[in-house]
Amino acid sequence: MGRGIYDKKVLEAFAKVPREEFVPPEYKHLAYEDYPLPIGAGQTISQPYMVAIMLQEMHLKGDEKVLEVGAGSGYVVALLAQICREVWGIERIESLAIQAQERLRKLGYTNAHIVVGDGTKGLPSEAPFDAILVSAAAKKVPQALLEQLAEGGRLVIPLESNYVQILTIIEKKKGKFIEREAGPCIFVPLIEE
Repeated sequence: MGRGIYDKKVLEAFAKVPREEFVPPEYKHLAYEDYPLPIGAGQTISQPYMVAIMLQEMHLKGDEKVLEVGAGSGYVVALLAQICREVWGIERIESLAIQAQERLRKLGYTNAHIVVGDGTKGLPSEAPFDAILVSAAAKKVPQALLEQLAEGGRLVIPLESNYVQILTIIEKKKGKFIEREAGPCIFVPLIEE
């Protein structure tokens, strides 16, 4: 993959997860191109390079419990399942969530779960999370996600600012949130129910 991706766990996950299983049949021939692809319901599977940056920014060790908001086809949940102890994905579009859960089950992921819901509310029943990844652009960081982040955890989220999106990393240290920017990005919008 290259291009500044150095985290071995991230690179190994990309080598193991078959992206073609997470796109509609008419896009399988494009599965390994480095750009987003439509997955239905107006949603996309994200550009692999951007996903790799986001995963690398999470600094995962392997024993974490992680939440992904905007699970879509389940691709990022599958990547995270290769790296982490347990992964929960939230998808607001029920048809996508059902397909993603079935796909993950078929591929043998026992540590990955998809639920239908409003990702801006997080998943309080499973909190706290060691890391949270948001695969959609928000105008502001949802308070519920900050509240569900464990001490020492990282939240990776695209934030809209003056008509551009900036990948933002928020780390919780001693109860305070430290924010930094990791560069421009383009994501579908995060929608509240």
